[in-house]
Parts: sequence; C-alpha cells; structure tokens
Amino acid sequence: MTKDVFEKERIRLTPENGFDLVGIDYFSDSDNQLYFVEHFEMYQDALNAKKDRKNQDDYFILYKGTGGEYLYR
Repeated sequence: MTKDVFEKERIRLTPENGFDLVGIDYFSDSDNQLYFVEHFEMYQDALNAKKDRKNQDDYFILYKGTGGEYLYR
C-alpha cells in the first residue's frame, strides 16, 4: 500500500468521536486494504480488543486528536 493510499484510507475510516479498530487485508486491492472491525468509546477498550487479536500488528486504532488531526496507534 502506498503512503498516499494509506493516508486516504486512514482518514476515511477515522471516526469523529471515539476509537475505531481497523484491520489490514494484505490480499485486497491497494485502495481497500484497511477495513473497519469495531468502534469503541474508550481507548482502553479498543486497545484491549487489539491485544486480543492473533496478529496485533495487522490492526490499528484510529482516532482524531484534540486539534482535529488524524491519529493511529
């Protein structure tokens, strides 16, 4: 996935409020490699859900920062 495509996908999937757990589908076309898994109101809940996944490196937590910036962990 190119950096530009990744940024567009990240922005598209970032929620206005709360935290979204998203996964990476390495076998999908490059425009749709990120997919929504679940929404959480609290970061700790999203982090716990990520930790419960078999391959944690294949998942991101997306959220907006206090300045409106698009962040992920």
